[in-house]
Amino acid sequence: MDIFIKTHFSGGHHLRDYPGSCEQPHGHNWKVQVTVRATELDHLGMGIDFKTLKKEVKAVIDDLDHCDLNNHPAFADKNPSSEHIAMFIFDRLKDVLQTERYSLHAVQVRETDTSGVIYYGD
Repeated sequence: MDIFIKTHFSGGHHLRDYPGSCEQPHGHNWKVQVTVRATELDHLGMGIDFKTLKKEVKAVIDDLDHCDLNNHPAFADKNPSSEHIAMFIFDRLKDVLQTERYSLHAVQVRETDTSGVIYYGD
C-alpha cells in the first residue's frame, strides 16, 4: 500500500552553466509529494500515521523553504535542479521513514503543475 502526503516550498535558484534563461536567478513554488510503501498495517489499520509522515517531511522542507538554494550546503557543488532537490529530500528521509512495516518509496518534485521528477532512490 502506498501512503503519500503533498506539501510545497518556495525558493530561489539558478542553474550554473545552463545554456539559457535558467542560468539567471529565479524562483519557484515547488510542489512535493512524498510516498511511503507499507507492506502491512499496524494495529490501528494504518501503514504509517499521516501525523508522523507530515512531521518528518516538514523538517526537511523547512530547511529548503524561502532560501537561495544555490547557497544551501547540499547544492554547493551541484545545481539545485528538481532532480537534485528530489534526491536531497529522499536522502534526508530514507532513514527516518524506515521500519519493518514501511519504507520511503518515492519523492516527487514539481517546478510547475506540468513539469517535475519522481525519484525512487538508488
